[in-house]
Amino acid sequence: MRDEAIIRLFFERDERAIGETGAKYGPYCSKIALNLLESPEDAEECVQDTFFAAWNRIPPERPASLRVFLGRITRNLAISRYRRNKALKRYAGMEEQLEELADCLPSSDGVEPEFERRELGRIISRWLDTLPETDRTLFVRRYWYGESVERLARGRGERPNSLAQRLRRLRLSLKNALEKEELTDE
Repeated sequence: MRDEAIIRLFFERDERAIGETGAKYGPYCSKIALNLLESPEDAEECVQDTFFAAWNRIPPERPASLRVFLGRITRNLAISRYRRNKALKRYAGMEEQLEELADCLPSSDGVEPEFERRELGRIISRWLDTLPETDRTLFVRRYWYGESVERLARGRGERPNSLAQRLRRLRLSLKNALEKEELTDE
């Protein structure tokens, strides 16, 4: 079913919207959640919460891209669950990814955190636009979708160590871009 038809079902408050969304985007959302959480049970719960959140947000929202809309909800829910699980000491999850980015992103202790988050997003988007498509895709798959270095390397036919070095160079490039905009903690 096409996205426009699924969104129409949401607007009509037709419960088939959930089934159609699950059929079309369930595996996509599951992959995002599982990459971040590493627990199939938590990932499945996160996906179900995504569909419930979509039901509550459409209407009034009318997403331009249902795929991106659901992916963002899934990612945010997975990160929230990760933080809750970390507080409960259940598993390390995406700790490695956060540590990798910690050196190049500013802290969130600013006076105007919402403005700074938006500005940071704008700068990162502009920086991503300067990258070759392969590097941009690699960075997004690692730090947005949470894919492991091993999985990315396997898919690209590279050694994990080589790919890790490439990701390190990308992080340094991002840090330099942020320093030019004076958005780092140094």
